[in-house]
Amino acid sequence: MSVRLILVGCGNMGHAMLDGWLRSGRLVPGEVFVVEPNDALRDRAYRLGVGTAASAGELPADIDPTLVILAVKPQVMRTVVPDYRRFAARSAFLSIAAGVPIATMQELLGDGTAIIRCMPNTPAAIGKGMMVTFANAVTGDETKAFVAELLESSGAVAEIASEDLMDAVTAVSGSGPAYVFHFIESLTAAGEAAGLPEETAKLLAMQTVYGAACLAKESGEQPGRLREQVTSPNGTTAAALAVLMGEERLTKLLSEAVEAARARSVELGK
Repeated sequence: MSVRLILVGCGNMGHAMLDGWLRSGRLVPGEVFVVEPNDALRDRAYRLGVGTAASAGELPADIDPTLVILAVKPQVMRTVVPDYRRFAARSAFLSIAAGVPIATMQELLGDGTAIIRCMPNTPAAIGKGMMVTFANAVTGDETKAFVAELLESSGAVAEIASEDLMDAVTAVSGSGPAYVFHFIESLTAAGEAAGLPEETAKLLAMQTVYGAACLAKESGEQPGRLREQVTSPNGTTAAALAVLMGEERLTKLLSEAVEAARARSVELGK
């Protein structure tokens, strides 16, 4: 039985990615088999028209996937992955388990296995994510291209040349949405303190962050140039930026935050 993909784990991230692949037309339901032990999550996948199984042992004996995607929690990888070692000789593997290095995957699957590690972030659930990948030396260009094409349905894709950079990736884009959410919280609170009603302050903060991010991405201008364009000399924006940028206050704060997250990622990967 020839399928292109086995998806192991169909929780929120796995389901969001699967839904994106099918809606984009990059895959059709008959090309996918989902393995998910949770009845409700498995039924949700089944409603998308894909094949489903509760465990690796229930997969058809003649199944021959191009790619096995591991979308399970990091703490269960050592329990789950060995069940799929029978595919290692012919299939590539993609892991989105945070903090699990490729060396661990190779230990479980064999050194000759093509393995790609991916760090997505939560906006992937609405097709606006940032997916960063690193592939081991035995992964071919065709496999890399296939994986990149799949991931693009969930957002932007970038590849790094060294797995050591994955801790920095985790600190910037993996954890980054939480920083932005907190900025929205803080800007909302500041708006309320300035006299705005709560819901108005929340709307202004969210839409401003959303609009500014879209403009930064779509305008082609550098963020610094966009900042300059909205900052009139001695105006209101300049007064606010004097607080945020004075002594590089915000840059230093974010650098400290990213370094704390990177260091913790290193610890968790040991």
